[in-house]
Amino acid sequence: MNPLGFRPRINKNYHSNWSAQPKIYPEYIAKDPQVRDCIDAYVRGGTRHSDSRDGTEGIERIEIGRKTDLLLVETRTESPAMLIKSHGRGIEQLGKDVQQILSDKVGRVHVTLTGVAKPYGEPSVLAKYMASQLKNRVAFRRTVKRAIELAGKNDRKGIKIQIAGRLNGAEIARAEWAREGRVPLQTLRAQIDYCYYPAQTIHGVLGIKVWVLRDGPKG
Repeated sequence: MNPLGFRPRINKNYHSNWSAQPKIYPEYIAKDPQVRDCIDAYVRGGTRHSDSRDGTEGIERIEIGRKTDLLLVETRTESPAMLIKSHGRGIEQLGKDVQQILSDKVGRVHVTLTGVAKPYGEPSVLAKYMASQLKNRVAFRRTVKRAIELAGKNDRKGIKIQIAGRLNGAEIARAEWAREGRVPLQTLRAQIDYCYYPAQTIHGVLGIKVWVLRDGPKG
């Protein structure tokens, strides 16, 4: 179960921060994933020919906010400067692409790229890094060990990683996990970050789950 679902308004914020009238609320709900897919395609296109460290795709989080005639999209990524430099269209064209997805129902679109100080402390970046390693046929135990080492350099209290599927091409699917430090998933006050990411390999899809404890419970 996704631990983030229990924690909004306790120690987490929603990634979509807006309110709308009931008649247009379903439309906004449907448009948000399309906006995120457009940003994700832009970032993957920009990093495909760049020297992205360890092959990570680099998106940590995409936050969407709405005002009367303005859509605010903040993308937290590993290296915004390298991404803009490696992509020919520029951030302005990305805003136009997002506006086209919304069928021009918003007056303006403001897209910002924000850098992440310690990207490998974020479970989404770690999961995407692991997916790229598994696609390149790196052994899953080596991949998990390397991911834990990268997360350990970012002063995290604990990390848990699980990979499920046909590991190393085995005929029978199974789940393997590793943990370092504390990861108290049932403590709602604990600062738990979580990400699920599928990795498409030649043997099938592997499901990657990463839990990271940023700090212990307060009080």
